[in-house]
Amino acid sequence: MSVTPRRAARSSSLPAAVALDGVDFGYAETPGVLKDVNLSLPAGSFHFLTGPSGAGKTSLLKLMTLAERPLAGRIALFGEDVTEVARGSLPPIRRRIGVVFQDFRLLDHLSVFENAALPLRLAGGREIDYRPDVEEMLQWVGLGPRMSASPAALSGGEKQRLAVARAVVAKPDLILADEPTGSVDAAMADRLMSLFQTLNRMGTTVLIAGHDPAVAQRLGARVLGLTDGRLTGDLA
Repeated sequence: MSVTPRRAARSSSLPAAVALDGVDFGYAETPGVLKDVNLSLPAGSFHFLTGPSGAGKTSLLKLMTLAERPLAGRIALFGEDVTEVARGSLPPIRRRIGVVFQDFRLLDHLSVFENAALPLRLAGGREIDYRPDVEEMLQWVGLGPRMSASPAALSGGEKQRLAVARAVVAKPDLILADEPTGSVDAAMADRLMSLFQTLNRMGTTVLIAGHDPAVAQRLGARVLGLTDGRLTGDLA
């Protein structure tokens, strides 16, 4: 997969990739997971979301991926208010987002190659056209010899690498990654982070959730902190 620049890294004329205004969120058994969250991720920005376990990082990402709806407040993606958008209108918006889930969410009935290619297939691409990009990406994350394997046959680290490959292969406008290097060794973690940095330089907005702010410092990312449902740090 070529990762040469395809557009300007940043443009102040573009709407924020993500904007949250006064967002509250919670569950019946755990109310107040997020409290009055106000946040803007400028197009082409790179942020690192930190906070202890249970702080609400995953819940915040779920709101941004439209997997959950806020109890109060508004959410906009790419300049469009999506707070109350009908479910049937969400797929085109979601196709602009690459997500690395903490639990991977791979499809066991599909091969490694088919899992990685899924965003391109769902966007209407033809395998003959996207196969070289998918194969190159899988080689890049060290899964070239495993393309025909089932996800059930992969180790935890291999599943994580596949989840990252699937999230970035379509070069989305926004990448949301929840602990994307938690199951890989240090060398592969650095390799995956360099991939996120490269895509960011090409214009992709990146938000990575993790526990270690030192990683954000190495990446030169802006840091957001989440504690007890409240957000602090570089909010715009």
